[in-house]
Amino acid sequence: MNNELPHFGLTLTPKNTVLFTSYLVNKKGKVKMNGVDPILTLYEGQISSDGNIINIEQLPIDNSQDLNHITSGSLSPDGKRLYVATNYINIKNKPKGTYKETNFFIQAGEYQEGIGWTNFKTLPFCQPKYSYSHPNISPDGKWLYFISNIRGGNDNTRGPSDVFRVEIQDDGSFGKPENLGSNVNSYSREMFPFISADNILYFSSNKPNGVGGFDIYKAKMKDDGTFEKAEILPEPINSKESDVSFVIDAKGNGFLASKRNGGQGDDDLYYFTKN
Repeated sequence: MNNELPHFGLTLTPKNTVLFTSYLVNKKGKVKMNGVDPILTLYEGQISSDGNIINIEQLPIDNSQDLNHITSGSLSPDGKRLYVATNYINIKNKPKGTYKETNFFIQAGEYQEGIGWTNFKTLPFCQPKYSYSHPNISPDGKWLYFISNIRGGNDNTRGPSDVFRVEIQDDGSFGKPENLGSNVNSYSREMFPFISADNILYFSSNKPNGVGGFDIYKAKMKDDGTFEKAEILPEPINSKESDVSFVIDAKGNGFLASKRNGGQGDDDLYYFTKN
């Protein structure tokens, strides 16, 4: 499935499929554009017994939803809510105030038969002056992990982007976003958080003293909900190039996206198994 186009933004779904992000292409394989920008969208594929991603299809998203640049997505455990990250470039309904159009924000939508994913609403804590991206829902559906550059107070972002989380209440409302702190975040850039079934947080960072560009780290959640100090994963999970979008299932098998040597020239998807 890998080719010269980028593939990243991985997430596992409750129905044993995988979501990932890549460019939208037409029937001839040509990348579709929105003005001068390639359109990024979500794809879904089944996971074969040998770890291949097969029967890949574009995730059906209602064309009326003004979503032409989706960098990542995450499906709720009950399969009823799709969380996506997009930005303000080339959208019709722009917010008021001063902000960068390159800022990202998170929306959640629902599935309607015959239409696809629709009725997307911006999450209430997303402020246009900040950026919010790479959503990942915890396996119990109670927490949304994401990256942001929120400033101010105890939850001030340390670097260009930090890992945050926000509690999802029983009524579907959201709590206050909280920064995961210095055991996880650095003065560099953290990206693509993923929380596993055994409460281990995986994410990528370009902090100093790594193996390559972006490296994959893990931090175990403690009983009080905070995290132990993050540790870098060894090679061959990490390479001399950038490695992102690490996801892992309950059996210890999973996927990651990497620019490592031997690939097709951009972010490629790789499968790994537990020894």
